[in-house]
Amino acid sequence: MKQETMMKFKKLFEDQKAGLLYSYKLMNEDFTLKSEDLSDESDLSSATLEQGMKMRLRSREALYLKKIDEALMKIQAGTFGTCECCEEDIELSRLEVRPTATLCISCKESEEMNESRSADGRRSKSLGSKGHLRIA
Repeated sequence: MKQETMMKFKKLFEDQKAGLLYSYKLMNEDFTLKSEDLSDESDLSSATLEQGMKMRLRSREALYLKKIDEALMKIQAGTFGTCECCEEDIELSRLEVRPTATLCISCKESEEMNESRSADGRRSKSLGSKGHLRIA
């Protein structure tokens, strides 16, 4: 991958990381329940639901932050944009859509096919191949 392209992605990741860390700081300030949120069951329920959503968002952001750090390390090592499976270049168009991609489209499709097969293998024996209930 060209050095210019690598630097473009490095800047993108650094900007996204800074944004996530800033968001994380703001969310920490707004994460506690306030006394007015506890005034009745409806308010408490709404506040609890909102807090749960914030926690899920924070968890997603933490996972994405980890992917950004891994991508930055790959840029540093000169391996960014290389498929972890077949070691071929990941298409630039794929990286532009999903910058943290670690697999080329072919390997990703293969992985998803295998996941689909293993998920089908765990289906209940009372379900048919299309997930419909079989009557014996």
